[in-house]
Amino acid sequence: MNIHHFSRLVPEYAASHGDRIAMRYRDYTDNQWKGISWKELNDSTNGLSAALLGFGIKEQEKVGIFSQNMPECIISEFSIFSLRAVSVPMYATSTTSQIEYIIADADIRLIFVGEQYQYDRAFEAVSNKECGLKQIVVFDTNVRLQKNDNQSVYFKDFIHNGVLLGLQEQIDARRKSCRDDDLANILYTSGTTGEPKGVQLLHSNYLEIVRVMDIKLLYLFDKNDVSMSFLPLTHIFEKAWSLYCFSRLIRVDINLKPLDIQQSLKEVRPSIMCNVPRFWEKVYSGIMEKINAMSPLVQKLVFHAVKLGKRYNLDYKRLDLKPPFWLSLRYNFYRISLFAFLKKAVGLENGKLFPVSGAKLSNDILIFMRSVGIPIYYGYGLTETTATVTSFDEKHFSLDSVGSFIDKLQVRIDDNGEILLKGKSITPGYYNKPEANAKSFTEDGFFRTGDIGYINKEGHLVLTERLKDLFKTSNGKYIAPQSIESVLCNDKYIDMAAVIGDQRKFVSALIVPAYTELKSLVEKLGIRHLDTDDVEEVLKDERIYGFFENRIRVLQKNMAGYEQIRRFVLLPQAFSIANGELTNTLKMKRNVIADHYKDVIEKMYL
Repeated sequence: MNIHHFSRLVPEYAASHGDRIAMRYRDYTDNQWKGISWKELNDSTNGLSAALLGFGIKEQEKVGIFSQNMPECIISEFSIFSLRAVSVPMYATSTTSQIEYIIADADIRLIFVGEQYQYDRAFEAVSNKECGLKQIVVFDTNVRLQKNDNQSVYFKDFIHNGVLLGLQEQIDARRKSCRDDDLANILYTSGTTGEPKGVQLLHSNYLEIVRVMDIKLLYLFDKNDVSMSFLPLTHIFEKAWSLYCFSRLIRVDINLKPLDIQQSLKEVRPSIMCNVPRFWEKVYSGIMEKINAMSPLVQKLVFHAVKLGKRYNLDYKRLDLKPPFWLSLRYNFYRISLFAFLKKAVGLENGKLFPVSGAKLSNDILIFMRSVGIPIYYGYGLTETTATVTSFDEKHFSLDSVGSFIDKLQVRIDDNGEILLKGKSITPGYYNKPEANAKSFTEDGFFRTGDIGYINKEGHLVLTERLKDLFKTSNGKYIAPQSIESVLCNDKYIDMAAVIGDQRKFVSALIVPAYTELKSLVEKLGIRHLDTDDVEEVLKDERIYGFFENRIRVLQKNMAGYEQIRRFVLLPQAFSIANGELTNTLKMKRNVIADHYKDVIEKMYL
């Protein structure tokens, strides 16, 4: 297939595949999935492009998109691309101060907003006299506009007004002038330390990702494939993946509300979906809960089937070896019965490819999913690398790795173990950040990823830890906290964990229990006269603490002695974005957590 510049992709596919459905979304007025064809997408894109031209959007001007996932986000981005302008997406959970920073840094005059929360934040920003924002375009017509608001317009009205302008010739001229080295996006990283940095991504960065993904994956797909869009479209993983799917005529179904994902999966039953390890931890936990509720005899049968699936899929198929006839026979029996039942229960029975990245994925979860035939493709990437750096291949992937490198990417491991990268998919740098750029690139142009790793004998990348997260105890032992946290959070009773130990004599942890499991845990332990609605009271009970103590002891039995958690505290409140403890991508801000809980931490070391 040809690789189309994103400014021209929609009209070209509208001409060749006009009636084909480009994307779908759930219409909450009747709870049905509604399709948007390539022709309809093109009509909307042209109308919106005209409206943006009428407003005065210039070439390479920055335009904001501040919304949860909606089809309007896609329409807006393709319209921005059509005018050779730059799309600047913002996380739907961002605060007023966060979007004010981005608006000022990128000099944004016009912003698209999704629902009431985003409109309210944008209106606060536009009311600030120092803010350069001039126009708010509101996707959702249910949003209540402020009475004194003279700068907002609903999306449908904005498009309608654009159509009336009759600017198609000017739009076509802008499209023709678009170049591969044009800036496409500025994606502001959420920043676990310091202020956000705007990652610049060129059209050429995305087009290179389309090329290398074709090499790795295109043979897997056909015209019936469907990708479920679940991660925020602000996230580089979802953005790059969705753009790849559109470029390959793969239908994209957009899950509008994160809490609806389980229902959406059962209705759409996608063949493709990119996601983060946290999602698969929840799926695994749900499946294990169902298995644990079965009778001992049935449990034994299930675990026997999974063990057999592991032999078939990982010991033979992964290595491109022919399984023995008896193994194939028994596996196929479980494939069409037990495994089909498990996958259908969560809407994953059509799965061809489920890319996973963003954090460490437990080997237990990876092995289980692969054993039952759920095709998880683990990988590694960053916003600065236009997502993909490595990913599993269909065969010969290493279970302890994050896969093989994409085509023509130059890789170097620095003396301190840091992974350095250079290639056409790497950002040209951070927007308005010359000092950060100087620190982030070597003299010969390699990007410093901030991740530590090594290349194994198969040529696959093995990640160790984030360079900035790695710490050393007062005994001189290096600790990789994410690895420990990943092990802990595999447990259904543990929702979050923050490992502590930098320059301390031993490792400790702040544990956020899975609060939804506390009531059943109290019943399981036979504890009476305890108000299960009072989380703080429950966590003070010695029997609850003892339960977690035993649980953690078992979970870390395979860790080195110096890595093991000696003391921990159960927290009655989860880390949150609102409290500044998590980024918009739900990564922990370790310095903020350490500051918020400094008294609690100090008590663990008395």
